[in-house]
Amino acid sequence: MTEKTKDLISRARAAFPHITPAIPDFDAIDGQGGDSFTAIRDTAAIIETTNSLIPPLYRRADVTDERLLAWVDALVKGSKPNKFSRVPYLGRGPSVFLKGQTGVGKTYQAFGALRRLSIIGVGCAPVAASITDIYAKMRPRPGVDSEAVFERYANAPLAFIDDLGAAKTSEWVEEVNYRLINFRYEHQLPTIVTTNVLPDDLGRKLGDRVASRITEMAEPIALKGIDRRLGGAA
Repeated sequence: MTEKTKDLISRARAAFPHITPAIPDFDAIDGQGGDSFTAIRDTAAIIETTNSLIPPLYRRADVTDERLLAWVDALVKGSKPNKFSRVPYLGRGPSVFLKGQTGVGKTYQAFGALRRLSIIGVGCAPVAASITDIYAKMRPRPGVDSEAVFERYANAPLAFIDDLGAAKTSEWVEEVNYRLINFRYEHQLPTIVTTNVLPDDLGRKLGDRVASRITEMAEPIALKGIDRRLGGAA
């Protein structure tokens, strides 16, 4: 099991050789009073969890924006290593708000941030979904616990919420937006939010309470360029 798990980690790291892992040498952990077996197992679980979360289109995604790279670095520096395995785990931290027109790479950059954290080996149990998918999963219907769905995205140590503002506005949509953003704002949970909404339209589209909290909790990062999809880019 250990050799198979080590191989999974090695193959994942080989695909991103420019990323420095938090634990470059698992064998050294035993000499430091830790447990290398647990470290290997937990690091592999971090990579596998992120792999299962990222759609095939973005499996090779990596961060190229310097501001988002700085945000990832801040999360890594703020993480706390488990005293037994030495694997670092995410704590409270800053958020980012990626803005820009359709197709400029916001989703790619966001998934790249999740990918980078997993290759580094920071445990963050991330969740990721478009806001419209979150609404769809929360729609009241038989057999669905809407509150449990909400709590999954609200409580996650790291959340990527894509395309905020993409849905038609309604009282229910505004309530979900507010509860989700407000919870993560109050608990200082790192969050990546992307939107196509123009800055001057944030209050009108999302509501002043949501726009205000996003502005305070998240560093705005404006991405520019042409539509990568129309241009044939991956």
